Parts: sequence; C-alpha cells; structure tokens
Amino acid sequence: MAVTDHVDLNGFMEGVKKRNPHQPEFVQAVQEVAEDIFEFMEDKEEYHSQQILRRIAEPDRVVSFRVCWEDDAGNIRVQRGWRVQNNNAIGPYKGGIRFHPSVTESVLKFLAFEQTFKNALTGLPMGGGKGGSNFNPKGKSVREIMRFCQSFMTELYRHIGADIDVPAGDIGVGGREIGFMFGQYKRITNNFTGVLTGKGLEWGGSLIRTEATGYGAVYFLENMLATKGENLEGKTAVISGSGNVATHAAEKIVQLGGKVLTLSDSGGFIHDPDGIDQEKIDWVKTHKTHRRGRIEEYVEAFPKATFHAGKTPWGVPCDVALPCATQNELLGEDAKTLVANGCRAVSEGANMPTDLDGVHTFKAAKILYAPGKASNAGGVAVSGLEMSQNSERRSWKEEELQQMLKDIMSGIHNSCIRYGDQGGGYIDYVKGANIAGFKKVADAMLAFGVV
Repeated sequence: MAVTDHVDLNGFMEGVKKRNPHQPEFVQAVQEVAEDIFEFMEDKEEYHSQQILRRIAEPDRVVSFRVCWEDDAGNIRVQRGWRVQNNNAIGPYKGGIRFHPSVTESVLKFLAFEQTFKNALTGLPMGGGKGGSNFNPKGKSVREIMRFCQSFMTELYRHIGADIDVPAGDIGVGGREIGFMFGQYKRITNNFTGVLTGKGLEWGGSLIRTEATGYGAVYFLENMLATKGENLEGKTAVISGSGNVATHAAEKIVQLGGKVLTLSDSGGFIHDPDGIDQEKIDWVKTHKTHRRGRIEEYVEAFPKATFHAGKTPWGVPCDVALPCATQNELLGEDAKTLVANGCRAVSEGANMPTDLDGVHTFKAAKILYAPGKASNAGGVAVSGLEMSQNSERRSWKEEELQQMLKDIMSGIHNSCIRYGDQGGGYIDYVKGANIAGFKKVADAMLAFGVV
C-alpha cells in the first residue's frame, strides 16, 4: 500500500536543505515555488502520492566537467563546466549557458528549476535546463574566448541534441559565443542541426531573439497595467542592468511613451532625470556590447546624469520598476523603499532578482508584481520558435514573430490570472505563475508513471 502521509511545507523544505547543503540559491528557488504549490496540492492526492514536487526539485541529472584551455600567453587554464537537466516532462531540456565567475552548481540548479516552470508557461513543448561555467569572458581576447568555447563544447556535445537538450545564451554568452560553440558542435558531430538557439540569422537564427526577453517583460507589464485600466504612457521607470535585457526593456518602454530614469552595472547605477531616450539607449548598447565599457562613463557623454557607485537604483522614485541584472539584486529593504515611493508595478527581466523578503513585501503591498518565470519568458519563447523554424528549415517574418511574442506573453498573463486571482481586484502573479507552470509539468509526469 502506498504511503500517503503528507509532509508539510516546513518538513518538505527541511528535506530540500538536507539534500542540497551549501546551495542557498537553489533552496530559495524551491521555497518560493513550494509556498504556493503546497496550498494548491492540499486536496490533490495524486500529486502527494506520486511525490511530484519532490521529483521536480531533484534534477534528472547534473553533469559536471573540467574545461581546459590555453590563454594567449601559452598558459594552461582550468575551469569547471556544468549542465543541469532538470525536467523534460513536456519537451527537450531548454535553457541558457552562463559564463560568469559567480556560476556554481547551486546557481545553475536554481536556474534550471525556474526554467522548468517558465518554459511550461510559454505553452511550447520545452523542458527545463541550464548550464555554464565559472569562466569570466571579461578581459579575454576573442581568440581566448573561442578556445574556451570550443573546449567547453567538446565535453558538452555528448549531452545535448535537437531532441534532447537545446542550450541558448545567457550572461556572458551572446551571439559570438553561440557561434563558436555551434561551430565546434558541427565540427565534432558532422551535423547541422538546431542544437543551440540564439544563432546568427545567416545560419538558423531567428529575428527578434535579441530583443525578446526585454520586450516580453514590458509586454507583460503592459498586460498587468491594463487590468487597472492603465498603460505606460507618461510613467517613469527604474531599470537595473545595462545588457541585452535591460536595454531592450528600456527601448520598448520609450516606444510605449514611458520615461526611463536609470540603468546600472556591477559598479553602480546612472540616474538621468531627463530620461534615457532611444539615442542614449543606442549609446549604451554600443558602449557596453562593442566597447565592453562601464556604465559610469555614461555621465561623460550625458553630463546631466549622475553616477552612484556601488549602489542599486531602487531608491529612485518611479511608477514602475524592472530588475534586469541578476539574481537577488533587489532585497527586502529595497522593496519597501519602492513601495513607499509609490511604485505601482514590478516586472522582473532577470531570473529571481528579488529575494524572498522582497517577494513577500510586494505581495503584502498588493502591487502589480510579476516574477521572472512569467515576465521574462519572452526570450525562451522566441528560442522555442527558433527551434520550430529550424525543424521546418524556414524563417518567419519579424511581424509574425512580434505578434507571436505578444500572444505568448498575453497567454502567460491569462494563466497567471486564472490561478492567481485573489478577488477584490488583486492578482497574485507569483502564485498564478507557480501553479500554472507546476500543473502542466505535474500532469505530464503523472501520465508517464514513475520514471
């Protein structure tokens, strides 16, 4: 006879912590989901008896490997690489590759866990995975980056495939790095197949993939504001980050009539009271992407702006906020400051940028708050569309893709409302996203039996 005694939330989380010692990011990600899922599962015996959440919180596999490469001075360098394949109940593993000194197994496990629910929310057939290395591309020559990418793929290639696991880019991995890795995969396997997304347009990439995450976060923000009869026209926005997601989120806000006040990087943030318009956004894109410069140099080009070293932008009064940099950049005290200053809505462009105290603060204040697994799903959604285009050996027009992206973000918003409507005009988007994503994955797992 099956054991059906139900462990409570605290007991479940104690088990997660015991099984994953020294992995705080992963434990935090599981906690944030479990807080909502336990209530949803209360009267659903099949989820309990089949240990569905327990199984989702245990990756299918974690592959760890050594990456050796030679720098320009002839020195042998050694990094560590990983691929976390969390869950493929609804499709091939799908998730980015991150190159950054902060990459650890805990960080990648949290990202792969989040990716499982995010991908489910898109409605596309994609499971959740994530990979990367503690390699730091900053300060490296192009040839050093190429050699590292080739060495990384020489190990990774045996674990991925168009119908197995399809990585993409992430922090530290853009079109250049994807190109180097794809070239090495093709060289080793003699296969030209859609094994990576974020590829160049000339060799299987998709239009609007670069813009998709930032644009999608703003489309989701628009959908949330529309529930209150509002839009972005005339609203002030505070944005963190200055990379791909942040600059395209800023671009879309400007297009929709909003005023962007801040951008940031690891050194601090810039505040431009006149607004960061399209000309200034283009300057940041060129400066950060092509010249690998620092955001503090913005004030030299635009002297009315100020730079605040070592600080985050959450103290600047605003109508809407978009954390688009990295995990746990917006803390509980920051959330209280935003709410006290009148912030009406928060749409996460990064993955888990708000810590648990911040999440609880936003929920208690009942502001419009979209978790990353919902609001930043635009990037992986267009990656999924790139996979479809590769399978069909075709490319869709930009207008078609823009409409598909809008439709997917609207569909995610509707799913969040379905499971997150608390009555009285308040929608708990965190709860809605967690339950909608969990239910789709869980029901597929039930159909497969114990595997």
